[in-house]
Amino acid sequence: MGVAQAGAARRKRRNGIVDADLAGKSSVVSPVGSASAKDFVKPLDIEGLMSYAARALSARAYSISELSSRLKKRAAQQADVDEVLDRLKRNGVLDDRRLAGSFAEWRRESQGMGKQRVLRDLMHRRVAPAVARQAVEAAYEGADEPAMIHAFLERKFRGKDLGALLKDQKELASAFRKLRGAGFSTGNSIRVLKKYAAEAERLEEIDDDEAAPGL
Repeated sequence: MGVAQAGAARRKRRNGIVDADLAGKSSVVSPVGSASAKDFVKPLDIEGLMSYAARALSARAYSISELSSRLKKRAAQQADVDEVLDRLKRNGVLDDRRLAGSFAEWRRESQGMGKQRVLRDLMHRRVAPAVARQAVEAAYEGADEPAMIHAFLERKFRGKDLGALLKDQKELASAFRKLRGAGFSTGNSIRVLKKYAAEAERLEEIDDDEAAPGL
């Protein structure tokens, strides 16, 4: 094998390792009878971490905290992680405010999710609470929640007669849990459901914790 071919083979293998790791798979095949593949993953220097971060961000958006966790698992020197994150932030590649704003708008406009669900999702992605709240407030400014609830019900129960379906108390409670799990407020959820079934008033007795399974 020539020098050029050997170099290409090494680059291909290195990229394969990064791709496999990003996919959550073992990045090296261990020899028969040897230790686990994880033990053979070569720690990355700062340039390797930059390449790894770039490939990760090309696959999906990460919050600063999410990417930091991934880099720490691969770094030869933990101090390099902060340097990589600083470079990415300076270059505008890593920006939690932009990520949170785009995420909140997408969840509202494309998926019709309620405000509280989007806030919970951003917090789950370890975006700072103040940044998450600001993004959600901006994305939902002027939103008509009752109209969003109606649209959500139409999607979830497409082709069904909601008036007839929600007369069944179990179906009514299930619809309420779905609305709460999707992040809509208790008050507006009940007000909309009352248009289909007067018994919806009793849904106030359902504890918020009981509504959580719809998440």
